[in-house]
Amino acid sequence: MAQQFSSKSRWWLWCLLALSLATIDQTIKQAVSASLPLHASIQITPWFNWTHVLNPGAAFSFLADASGWQRYFFSAVGLLVSATLLFSLWRGVTNRLVTASYVSIVAGALGNVIDRVRIGAVVDYLDFHWGLWHWPAFNLADVLVVGGAIFLVLSSFTFPRNEMKQAT
Repeated sequence: MAQQFSSKSRWWLWCLLALSLATIDQTIKQAVSASLPLHASIQITPWFNWTHVLNPGAAFSFLADASGWQRYFFSAVGLLVSATLLFSLWRGVTNRLVTASYVSIVAGALGNVIDRVRIGAVVDYLDFHWGLWHWPAFNLADVLVVGGAIFLVLSSFTFPRNEMKQAT
């Protein structure tokens, strides 16, 4: 009989993975900031630009025009979510997809929190567009958060093997 998966047995590994992903995000953001002036853009394909913009708000520039309090609010939310998910991993998550989701969300949240604390806004650099229509610019940390959330939703549609056997 195979041993049941638990995130608790390798908690340190999940923390290291989240930290590694956040470090990759920060490295890319540093490279973009060092090599491309703010608001500059380089066309890579007819539908994708490498750009350098700052977003003081959240997704889709939500609250970007607020007076500055959003920096602390979004930083606190990112830290609270990360701490909660890391605590859940420490207690033991028995689903691999949920574990991957948590690690991804923590990495992305921390990547953006570091930007907010360091410079007061998030560095975005991925700009997809079609004609004159531009999707709001985003970054690897955003991809990790959204991807983790998608994995989490997908995991809600899966049954553990024991429950599948009982259901049939």
